[in-house]
Amino acid sequence: MPALKPTGFHATIRWIGRVTDRDASLRAETLTEARLTFAGIAGEAHGGVTRPSCSRVTAQHPRGTEIRNVRQLSILSAEELNRIAAKMGVPRLDPAWLGASLLIEGIPDFSRVPPSSRLQAPEGATLVVDMENRPCHLPAEVIEAEAPGHGRAFRTAAAGRRGVTAWVEREGTIRVGETLRLHVPDQPVWPHLAAARAGG
Repeated sequence: MPALKPTGFHATIRWIGRVTDRDASLRAETLTEARLTFAGIAGEAHGGVTRPSCSRVTAQHPRGTEIRNVRQLSILSAEELNRIAAKMGVPRLDPAWLGASLLIEGIPDFSRVPPSSRLQAPEGATLVVDMENRPCHLPAEVIEAEAPGHGRAFRTAAAGRRGVTAWVEREGTIRVGETLRLHVPDQPVWPHLAAARAGG
C-alpha cells in the first residue's frame, strides 16, 4: 500500500530564486528555472547534502555538527506572503528579500502542510517538505533597505506564515509557471502530539 497519497491540491510556481553568497547578502537572485540536484538548487549557498547544525537543532546536536541538509530550499506561499506584508504595513514583500527558493500559489495554509509531504513537478522532480520554517531576524536587513522602518516587523508578522524548508528527493528541472502536485503521508495525526509538545 502506498505510504504517500496524491492529492487534488496543486501549486503554481510563481517565482524561483537562488542565494549565491550568503555572507554577502541573504537577497536571492531571480531565475526562470532551476536544476534540482540531490544537493539542492545548483549554485545555491544553502545547498549541500550535509550542513553544519544551527540553533534550530541545539536540543539534538552541538552547534556546528555535520548533519543531513533537509533545509536545501525555502518555499513560500504567495497568499501567506501577502498576509505578512499587510501585517507589516508594506504594499508588498519580494521573495528575493527573504532569500527564498520558491514562491508558490494555490495551497491553503501552506506553512502547515504535514512534514514529509511531497511537491512533485510534471517531469518528476520532487521536493520533500521537512517542516515549517520559523521566522528569523536575517531578512530584516534586506527588508529595511527596501522598506525603511519595516525590517524589524518581519519576524513577528511572519509567525506561522514563513513557509517550509525542503530537500530534493528526485532530481530534475523546475520552471516558473509549472504546477506542483501535493502528496501527503497517508497516516493520521499522532494522538500524543500535544502531550509531547508539552514535554510529556
